[in-house]
Amino acid sequence: MGIGAAAGAAAVGGTALGARAAGGGGSAAAGPLVFDPDAYTRLTTTVTDTDGTDHAVTYHFWKAVTYVADPVDVKYQSLNVSVPVEIDGTAVDASGAPILFANSVGGYMPSSVADATGIGGAGMGGGMPGGGAPSGSPAPSASASAPGANGSTNPTGGALDTNQRLALAAGYVVVEPGARGRILKDSGGTYYGTAPAAIVDLKAAVRYVRSNRGRIPGDVDRIVSAGTSAGGALSALLGASGDSPLYEPYLKELGAADASDAVFATGAWCPITDLEHADAAYEWNWGTNVTQSTGSTVDQAVSKQLRAQFAEYQASLRLTGLNGFGPLTARTYDTYLVEQYLEPSATTYLAGLSAADRAAYLAANPFIGWAGGKARFSWSDFLTHVGARKKTAPAFDAFDLSTGENNEFGAGTTGARHFTAYGARHDTTGLGSRRVAADIPAKLRLMNPMYHLVDEPNPHRAKHWWIRLGTKDSDTSLTVSANLAAAAHRLGDEVDHRYYWDEGHGANTDPGAFVAWIAEVTGYRRRSR
Repeated sequence: MGIGAAAGAAAVGGTALGARAAGGGGSAAAGPLVFDPDAYTRLTTTVTDTDGTDHAVTYHFWKAVTYVADPVDVKYQSLNVSVPVEIDGTAVDASGAPILFANSVGGYMPSSVADATGIGGAGMGGGMPGGGAPSGSPAPSASASAPGANGSTNPTGGALDTNQRLALAAGYVVVEPGARGRILKDSGGTYYGTAPAAIVDLKAAVRYVRSNRGRIPGDVDRIVSAGTSAGGALSALLGASGDSPLYEPYLKELGAADASDAVFATGAWCPITDLEHADAAYEWNWGTNVTQSTGSTVDQAVSKQLRAQFAEYQASLRLTGLNGFGPLTARTYDTYLVEQYLEPSATTYLAGLSAADRAAYLAANPFIGWAGGKARFSWSDFLTHVGARKKTAPAFDAFDLSTGENNEFGAGTTGARHFTAYGARHDTTGLGSRRVAADIPAKLRLMNPMYHLVDEPNPHRAKHWWIRLGTKDSDTSLTVSANLAAAAHRLGDEVDHRYYWDEGHGANTDPGAFVAWIAEVTGYRRRSR
C-alpha cells in the first residue's frame, strides 16, 4: 500500500530543519488577519507508513501565526501551517488538498504551538500535568485518581501526531491551532481560558484559515477537524456548531475574521463531551463496576440516583440506533452497544490474530464465544472483562469541585463551579448556593455538540463523522460517542463510528484508515507539479 490516499503509518520519523524561504521572512502582511504566504521555513521529515516504508517529505512550515486581531494571549491564539511540496522526490501541488485541522487540546487545558519546530509540534503550554484543580479551589477528594482531575481527561491530547504526519505525507495541508485552556488566569486572578474560550479560539482559527483562501494553500471548503479526549469533544463541537450565531459575540470580541467557521468533516477520538449528562451516562455504563482502579469503592446510592437520570435523558433524545436497531433507551442500550460495536470490535481484533494467538486469547477470555468467525458475549461479561472503573461518582461534576470539568466552568476569579443541578445540590464545599450559576445553561449550550445536533439541529454542521474510542476506555460512558453518532446519523450525515477492542483512552489504532477516509469524503486525489 502506498502513502497516497490510502496511506497509513504506525511509526513516524524525525524532522530536519531547512533554510528560511527565499526573501528572509517574506513580505509584510497587509493586516493582522492576512496570512503571509512567503513567511515559511522549508523542512524535511520522514514518515513511515503501515507497510514499514519510509517516505521523505519536504514541506513549508509557518510557525505560530496569530489568528485573531485582538488576542487575549498570543501564546495560545496562534496556529501552525504545514504544506507538502515534495514527497519521495516528486514535487506535489497542495493548492487543492484537504486541510487537516488538528487540535492538541487535552483535559480542556491550554494548547500552544509557540515552541513547535515542525509538523506535530502543537501541544500543551502552560498547563499542569494531569490537569489539576486551579489554585484556590477545594482540595481534591481522597478518592480522586489524579489530583484535582478525578482521572477525567487525557492531559496530552492523545497520539494525533501520527494523523498529522500521515496527512502531510498523503499530500494534505495540516493546520495545528493552539487554544486557551481552563487554568489560565491573569495577574488579577481572573480565569480567561474557561468555557467557552477553547471552542471560540478554534472557531476563530477556522475563520482565519477560510478568510485566507488562496494565501493558505489547500481547499478551505474541505477542512477536516481532529482531536482526542477534550480535543475530541472540541472537534465534534466544531463539526456540530459551524456558523452558529451563539458564538458571534465572543468571536467579535477577539477580532476574528469575517468568514465561516464551518468545517467539512470531523474526526473525534474518545470525546469527553455532553458534560451535563456525563455523570448519569457514566453510572449507567460503569455503575455495576463498584471499585475504582485506585481500589476505592463508589457510593452506590449516588450511582443509583444518577442511573435513573440517564434513563430520563436518554428517553428525551428519542434516538434510534444505526442499522435499523430501533429506539435507544436505558433498557436497550446494552444490547445495542454489544451488537453494533463491541462484538464487531472483538471480531475484528480476533480475526486479525494468528490461529495460535487467537486460541490463546480465547482461552484466557472464556466469556467470548467464537463461532463462524464471529465473537459473541453478554454485556455483563464485557463489564467484568473491563474490570475496575476509572472514576468515582459523580465522575465529572464532583461534589467537592475537584474535577477538571468543574474548573472548565469556572468564571471570573472563581476557579471551579458546579454545572449540574445534582452536583450543586450535593455540594460539600460550602462555597455556593447549591444552585448552578445563572450563566451555566448558556455555557453548556456553547460546549455541547448534542445541542446543535438534537435540540437545535444546525444546517451548517459537518456532514461526515469519524468517531473512535477504546472498549476499555472508562474515562466516560461508551454511550456518549454512540449518541453523537446516532444524532448525526438521524440528520442524514455519513458516520464512521467504531470501537477499538481492549484499548483505553486516547487510542488511535487505524490512522491510515482515517487518512484514506479524508480522501474518500473530500474526493481528493494528490496532484504532482
